[in-house]
Amino acid sequence: MKSARSRARALALQGMYSWLIAGHAISDITAQLEQSSRYERVDQDYFSLLIRGAIEEHVELEAALAPFLDRQVKELSPIERAILLLGAWELKCSPDVPFKVVINEAVELAKSFGGTEGHKYVNGVLDKLARALRPQEDAEGA
Repeated sequence: MKSARSRARALALQGMYSWLIAGHAISDITAQLEQSSRYERVDQDYFSLLIRGAIEEHVELEAALAPFLDRQVKELSPIERAILLLGAWELKCSPDVPFKVVINEAVELAKSFGGTEGHKYVNGVLDKLARALRPQEDAEGA
């Protein structure tokens, strides 16, 4: 059974995808998703923080991801790009969530919604980013 936070991540992914594809405003995307029947089962506060943070800070997050990518950010599939942005935001801005949880959640989203091997790519990129952003946590978990 999925947790309310896992559901929040999945709904945020849907919103991020919409933002990347159609360029809708954050307020329009969140208003639409809040009308969804799934919205009442998500961690609504976390959903709002996650989607707003990932969109508002996307330039900084993409710059943080860039050294660990094998191509330009804009060449990623929209799903992988959205998942990586969400994961990067969590790694940077949610220190209360262990980096292994962030990576696992992103990998699960990639398995559910991404391409065949996309989850492996997401795992590798976020693992490297986690080591860069959270070296102390990485050392403790090693």
